[in-house]
Amino acid sequence: MPVYVYEHPESGSFIEVIQGMNEDHIYVDEEGTEWNRVFFPSELNTTGRIDPWNQADFINKTGNDSGTLGDLADRSKDLSEARAAENGGIDPVKQKYFEDYAKKRRGARHPEENKKKTSKGKGWEITND
Repeated sequence: MPVYVYEHPESGSFIEVIQGMNEDHIYVDEEGTEWNRVFFPSELNTTGRIDPWNQADFINKTGNDSGTLGDLADRSKDLSEARAAENGGIDPVKQKYFEDYAKKRRGARHPEENKKKTSKGKGWEITND
């Protein structure tokens, strides 16, 4: 059942009352004073924007999507880029994933982490692009 908030007309105190949706939304206390109902703005996200730092937000927004797996990967990449832009070019979530990956594989680095690195040796240089 929904919770409704009422404000006392004189003292300004608030009370939460559980009422059915089909009931009259009126609250009268023991002294016979009718309290004023307080309305709050909706908490619905109408922009469709996903908070790049909120994992639950990503799951909720993409859970009911009818897109492809590629669409999901693209959205995930966009959020990673947004986190990196806010954090000086490095996505901390991605970095943590890479660190966990290396720990589980006895120090072996993730292939994506090695993509744009240059290895140098005596008389040779390898650049991964």
